[in-house]
Amino acid sequence: MGSTRRARTAYGTVRPREREVGCAVLDDGESGVDAEVPGQRRAEDEPARGLIGAFGRQLKLLRTRAGMERTELGRRVGYSTDTIASYEQGRRVPQPRFIDQADEVLDAGGLLVAMKGEVARARYPVFFRDAARLETDASALSVYAVYAVPGLLQPESYARAVFHMERPLLSDEVIEQGLEARLQRQEIFSRRPAPLMSFIIEEAVLRRPLGGAAIHRETMEHILALGQERNVEIQVMPTARSDHGALGGPFTLIDTTDGQRIAYAEVQDHSRLHTDAKSVRTLEARYGILRSQALTPSESAAFIVQLMGET
Repeated sequence: MGSTRRARTAYGTVRPREREVGCAVLDDGESGVDAEVPGQRRAEDEPARGLIGAFGRQLKLLRTRAGMERTELGRRVGYSTDTIASYEQGRRVPQPRFIDQADEVLDAGGLLVAMKGEVARARYPVFFRDAARLETDASALSVYAVYAVPGLLQPESYARAVFHMERPLLSDEVIEQGLEARLQRQEIFSRRPAPLMSFIIEEAVLRRPLGGAAIHRETMEHILALGQERNVEIQVMPTARSDHGALGGPFTLIDTTDGQRIAYAEVQDHSRLHTDAKSVRTLEARYGILRSQALTPSESAAFIVQLMGET
């Protein structure tokens, strides 16, 4: 593991987030939305807004150079004229699929595609961007979920239901951006080499039928299917346990490809990325205790099947 000083220099410490609207977090879908919220201006968000604005100006320049109206570009890439305008004016974060298509249609020679990675990260709240970048390249993830199914394990219907429940209410545009960002994160399951992923989920989370019975059942089936992957372990923490190793809230441990371990912790509306050795070791110890207290992966799968039979 790299030195604490190096880790702090590379990634910094994420300040407590202000109320962002959202749905969980390292995401984990535990409490906040994965996309920026239009109209909420914070100084730390300005670099991302500048990037999106620069992308929009570049897009407009390329479209104009090609002698193409917004209507024509929208028709050729499958997006509305209003959506094209919002991208050019920096009011919305462009979708990765749009960037690929626009680059080809406008004969941009990879100019737009080259910005895709940074543009994609700009859709996350500022407190989560470093964590999202680390997650993308992680060699292993260990996730403890307390309030909701972890974002990486959520089927689209569950994620949409969570966004719709957020208070204050989110606009349809923000919901779609957040949903797309969450589903994009789930591409980690098809990455090669595959990262090792461990999830510990509180029993109460699995019993809570967010979105209704049909979505609840689909979510349980989705979790069972992902648990069959060789690189994925899913454990349930029974409510009946008389001892508990981590009552301080949800957290995620991220193992990086260069041998560092970084921790992401969230309590209500405050989130931090921990790089100092002492904090990381504390959360490592708690996760180890949780693994020993939770049901084994096979017992957890059987529990979920039993739970599905009860509902």
